[in-house]
Amino acid sequence: MAASSSTKLIALRRILSSRPLKPISPLYYSSISRSVLSPLCVLEPSNYSTPPLSRTFTSSGPSGVDSDASTGPLAVDYSSLLQEDNFHNLADSTIHHLLEKIEEYGDSVDIDGFDIDYGNQVLTVKFGDLGTYVLNKQTPNRQIWMSSPVSGPSRFDWDQNSQAWVYRRTKEYLFKILESELAQLCGNAISLS
Repeated sequence: MAASSSTKLIALRRILSSRPLKPISPLYYSSISRSVLSPLCVLEPSNYSTPPLSRTFTSSGPSGVDSDASTGPLAVDYSSLLQEDNFHNLADSTIHHLLEKIEEYGDSVDIDGFDIDYGNQVLTVKFGDLGTYVLNKQTPNRQIWMSSPVSGPSRFDWDQNSQAWVYRRTKEYLFKILESELAQLCGNAISLS
């Protein structure tokens, strides 16, 4: 058994020997014994740089919602995103609004298996055999994420100019997407505004 471990260690050292290495501090991994940590190293490329604090969305307008995306992607600076408290207020009020409106809608349509639940900051809406919607907050990204049986997953950012949650890839609004999809699924129109 010891020979096998020694052979593996030698092979690992050969693989890592061609790259600059930096030892891992045993204090960082206190749950792992020192005897296991001593031969371990971390690759640290010399050209490593910290990624910028931005991400790219396809859009051209200052708010990221313009219909003309021909000028290229719009970088979003994370420092310009909503403050956490503001995000929670907006996201919570949006999800609670959807909970009430969709609950009323569910009472007006005759769908076997309709169920709506809000727990642990996740809104789950079941339309029986037609599918299930899941909406939840993603605090680090300041987004509302939605899983839809019609359009799949999407992530919505708050757009200050339009005062609405926008899916930047398609530039569509959360409420408009849900209104369209629910009418398509259930055969009855719904107004979420």
